[in-house]
Amino acid sequence: MVEEEAREQERLAQEELVREKTDEQGNKWRKVYFGGGAHFQNWLEQCRELGEVEIEEIDSTGFKCFEETGEKLYRIWMKEEPPD
Repeated sequence: MVEEEAREQERLAQEELVREKTDEQGNKWRKVYFGGGAHFQNWLEQCRELGEVEIEEIDSTGFKCFEETGEKLYRIWMKEEPPD
């Protein structure tokens, strides 16, 4: 049990380091959400109202509740608009 909790804490710590990315076209994206389920759907709807969104499915290994249920984990990325 302690080992599983430590593994999950490690995965969460790794995820916290993922904040921004740049695509092949040079566009910058900011991570605004990490998770799944109904919360994911709510966040996705709201983000789509605010701008361009990209969804990335994440491997749920190390997150016991997601592994056991087979539920998907996602990141929601918002495209950063260049300053005017």
